[in-house]
Amino acid sequence: MKNVAGFKCVDCGREHRVGEVEYVCASCAGNLDVLYDYDRVREQLTKTQLAGDRRFTMWRYRALLPIEEHSAVPPLTVGWTPTYDCKHLAKRYGIKQLLIKDDGRNPTASFKDRPSALAVVKAQEAGARMITTASSGNAGSALAGMCASVGMPSIIFVPAYAPPAKIAQLQIYGATVVVVEGSYDEAYDLCIEASKHFGWYQRSTGYNPFTREGKKTAAFEIGEQLEWQAPDKVLVAVGDGNIISGLWKGFNDLHRISFIERLPQMIGVQSETASAIVDAANGDGIAREGPAHTVADSINVGKPRDATMAVRAIRESGGSGITVSDDEIITAIPRLARETGVFAEPAAAAAYAGFLKLLESGSLKSDERVLLMITGNGLKDVDTARRAVTEPLRVRPDFGELIRRLGEAHA
Repeated sequence: MKNVAGFKCVDCGREHRVGEVEYVCASCAGNLDVLYDYDRVREQLTKTQLAGDRRFTMWRYRALLPIEEHSAVPPLTVGWTPTYDCKHLAKRYGIKQLLIKDDGRNPTASFKDRPSALAVVKAQEAGARMITTASSGNAGSALAGMCASVGMPSIIFVPAYAPPAKIAQLQIYGATVVVVEGSYDEAYDLCIEASKHFGWYQRSTGYNPFTREGKKTAAFEIGEQLEWQAPDKVLVAVGDGNIISGLWKGFNDLHRISFIERLPQMIGVQSETASAIVDAANGDGIAREGPAHTVADSINVGKPRDATMAVRAIRESGGSGITVSDDEIITAIPRLARETGVFAEPAAAAAYAGFLKLLESGSLKSDERVLLMITGNGLKDVDTARRAVTEPLRVRPDFGELIRRLGEAHA
C-alpha cells in the first residue's frame, strides 16, 4: 500500500498510521477514511496509461486502491460496467443528457461485487481463513461469489426478510448462511460480535474502511467512460450510505489528480419509510436511527453505518436528498425496463423514481447531464417485480382462442 498515507476517523478526526488500526478508530470507534499520497498516485496513474490499458476491470485503477503491489485479485471480471446514453429519454424529459450506469452487469449482479472483491484481497493479505459480512442479500452474495472464485470460505448473516433469490444465491456459492430472525441492523450487530469472538475477517459496510474504496471505482469508470467530463448530478439509492460516500470519494480522487475539472452534485434517494440519511442531509446533518419498512430490501436500513460520510457527500457536493414511496419504487421497475431495457431491483429502481420526482418538481435544468446509478439486477427480487405487472395471458394450445384473447387484451 505504498500510495496509502494513513487513515482518518470521519467522526473525531484522529489520524492513524498504516498498520496502527484494523477496522475502526482507536479513539472513538468511528469509521475510517483511507488517505492517499496523491503526488505518488499522479506519477503512477495517467490518462495516457489508462488509454492503453486493455484490462477493463476495477483493478485498472490499482494506484488508487489500498492493496499491496503484488497481491492477487479475484479472477472474476468486476467493474467496467456499461454507462448508457439514453438520448431519447433526455429529449423527452427536457434535459441535456440522461446516463445510466448499470452495475447489475457485475458477476453476481450487483454493485457490491466491487467492495467484496477488494475485501477478499485484504482478507488474503491478512492471512484470514474465514471472511464474514452482514447483508440484506447483495453484499453477501457478492462476497460469497468472490470467495468461491478464490476458494475462501465465507459466513453470511442476513435478516429473515431477505429475498429468497438472494438467499439461494448465497447457498449456491457455498457460503454458510445465518438467517437472523430480526432486522438487518440486528443481523449486522450479531455478525460483528461473532467476528470478534471467532477472529473472522470482517467485511461489513461502515466497519471495514476498505468497502468505500471498492465502491469508489464506479466513479472512476464514470469519469473515464464520459471522457473525463463529470455529470452534473448523480442519483443513487441510499441504505447504509456507503455507496454514495464511495462515489463522492471517487470523484474527489479524480479531481485531486486533475482528471476531472469539476465535481457532480450527489443526490441520495431513500424510501420515505427508511430515510435517516435523507432526513439528516436535508435537516440538521445528524443521522438518527429510525424505522425501516420498505419493499426495497437493499436500502431497508434504520441505523445507517456510514451516515456521516453519506451526509457529508450530499452536503459538500451541493446535492440533496429525496424520498420516494414504495409504490413509486415498484412503478419505476417496469418503467425503467421499458424505457431503457435495464431491469433493476427495487433499491436500484429507487434512483429512477427519484429522478422522476425531481422532474415533476422542476428541479432539473435543461442544460444538465444526469447519471442514474443502477446498483442491482431485477432478477435479485422477482417477487417484487411481479407486483408491478399484470398476469400473463394463459391460453390453451388453440389458435382461435389465442386470437380471441389477444383481441380482448388489446381492446
